[in-house]
Amino acid sequence: MSRRKRAVLEMGHDSFLDIIANLVGILIILVVILGARSREVAEEAVRESATASAEAVELRKTIQRADAVAENVLQLNRDLTGYNVELLSRRQERAVLMDLLATAREQWEKKQATLSDAERQAAALAAEAAKREKELTDLLGQQQRLEGEKDPVVTLEHLPSPMAKTVFGEEIHMRLEAGRLSVVPIELLIEAIREDFRRAAGGARSGTSESLVGPIRGYTARYEMERSRTTVNRGGSVGLATRLELVSMTIEPTPGLVAEPVEEVLRSERSLLDIELAGREPTTTTVTVWVYPDSFAEFRQIKEHLYKRGIATAARPLPKGHPISGGPQGSRSAAQ
Repeated sequence: MSRRKRAVLEMGHDSFLDIIANLVGILIILVVILGARSREVAEEAVRESATASAEAVELRKTIQRADAVAENVLQLNRDLTGYNVELLSRRQERAVLMDLLATAREQWEKKQATLSDAERQAAALAAEAAKREKELTDLLGQQQRLEGEKDPVVTLEHLPSPMAKTVFGEEIHMRLEAGRLSVVPIELLIEAIREDFRRAAGGARSGTSESLVGPIRGYTARYEMERSRTTVNRGGSVGLATRLELVSMTIEPTPGLVAEPVEEVLRSERSLLDIELAGREPTTTTVTVWVYPDSFAEFRQIKEHLYKRGIATAARPLPKGHPISGGPQGSRSAAQ
């Protein structure tokens, strides 16, 4: 019996210890949870405090700006009040002056009414004489000033102008527009037209037709050709032959045209003009310049440059927007 009671008591004591241990564990867990929560609450309070401080700083800045704006508004109001007072004063002065002017005008009209015609005419003549005397004084002063100045020296630059002569030697064609110079390959374009003539000679159709050759060195030539059938005498026999005749030719630049500014042409020793003149005899070479109205001054520079090199020049003025054109009835250039 005693053994059984002891065993029961020991088992109850162990259960009590387990309960105590569990309670202690629960308390520890609660303490940890409360500590973590307290830390979060503290951090949140710190963040809220920092945010409140930033908002307070921004609020103070906003208040300061508002105070500055209010001060500016007050200053503007004070200035406006001063301007209004000044304006009122000027208006009063203007009214007084207008009254004085009206009074003076009225007195003048009364005085004029009391004068005779002869007196009014004498007064007008006296005013006119005073005006003329002042003008004479001014003119005498200008005369004395001009007599004291030295006469300006005007330098006139000119080129000798020999008699113009028709060009029969080598001729180089250039195009000058907007102050830019380019080489016009007329000889090459005419040779291409001749080759086109030979290809078209076999056709039997008569009439007028148009064709285009090029581009050659940045230029194309559009020409009009007339084809006709005619009789020819060959060794005593009569036959038919095709006759080809050039009616007109128009030379126009292409978008890829190479043109140099006149300043660069005169400054450089390897310009397009120098390349064209290389190896040519100056005494038998003529440079013909097709020049537009916007480049007459540049043409004179080119002419002076070529004159120093002993090369004759010929000018072919063109209206603005007109291309270079020619035909069988065209004239040869006249060089100086």
